[in-house]
Amino acid sequence: MTIPTLTSRQDTDRASPLEAIGDTPLWRLRGFEAEIAPVELYAKAEHLNPGRSVKDRPALRMILEGERSGELEPGKRILDATSGNTGIALSWIGAARGYPVTLCIPENASPGRLATLRALGAELVLTDAQESHDGAYHEARRRAAGDPDRYWYANQYDNPANWRAHYETTGPEIREQTGGRASHLVAGIGTSGTLTGAGRFLRERRPDTELVAVQPSSPMHGLEGLKHLETAFHPAIWDPDLADRTIAVSTEEAQETVRRLAREDGILVGPSSGANVWAALEVARDLDEGVVVTVLCDDGRMYLGESFWEEASP
Repeated sequence: MTIPTLTSRQDTDRASPLEAIGDTPLWRLRGFEAEIAPVELYAKAEHLNPGRSVKDRPALRMILEGERSGELEPGKRILDATSGNTGIALSWIGAARGYPVTLCIPENASPGRLATLRALGAELVLTDAQESHDGAYHEARRRAAGDPDRYWYANQYDNPANWRAHYETTGPEIREQTGGRASHLVAGIGTSGTLTGAGRFLRERRPDTELVAVQPSSPMHGLEGLKHLETAFHPAIWDPDLADRTIAVSTEEAQETVRRLAREDGILVGPSSGANVWAALEVARDLDEGVVVTVLCDDGRMYLGESFWEEASP
């Protein structure tokens, strides 16, 4: 089987879903810009990747690097801890490349995510909801150490291929799509791969680029995929000195922004995307000028069973 490369869609005939990863559009959020003019606000539409999330990029890169190193080979099972989106990406890409997948995931992950993972054939190991992502992480490490001949451990939290995927693709795309004018990048911290990779690339090309990390405002939150940095373990790929500032967003603020994106702009995304856009607006309100870029992390259809959609928009 030919190994695909992370490249621009314009450079491929997109003969398979793997070749459609990346080169997502950058959308200008003009409805929100009325609050922050003359600052420009853009969102990278990562929910349009084949697996419907930003995690397609690092999942493909990690798998390809595993194959190139010889650590991932036919007969092995891909293993990782996930809150959902990386698991979905590993599952569909693993299926496309002929690998079974085992995922450790908190038992309170959204029903839509769990159903999607099962539909893709993943074996699920449900971990204690009270331990959040940390519990899933420690269970995956335990299984990998206990049966190394069976598992190839992707280890998204510590694997440098995670952030390098964004350094080599997401960052260059943002720079090209903004004509090099991006002054701020705002991204949530889960594994930290997006901010670490894209942020490093953008700052190397424009040293005054401000990098803003987004986290939930409390340890108990409803923002799947994001970490409360003060109470959760820190991924090895996370550089705490990289971000210029960190903005905390409540679950309610993120959900309100998700409803606004859907009902005012017709963009259906999940709560972590809402957190990113809410934080980007906070950044933009402090500026007299600038080009603020954030990330729409995943598709909102996995969350349609959540009650927050029923609440009235302000």
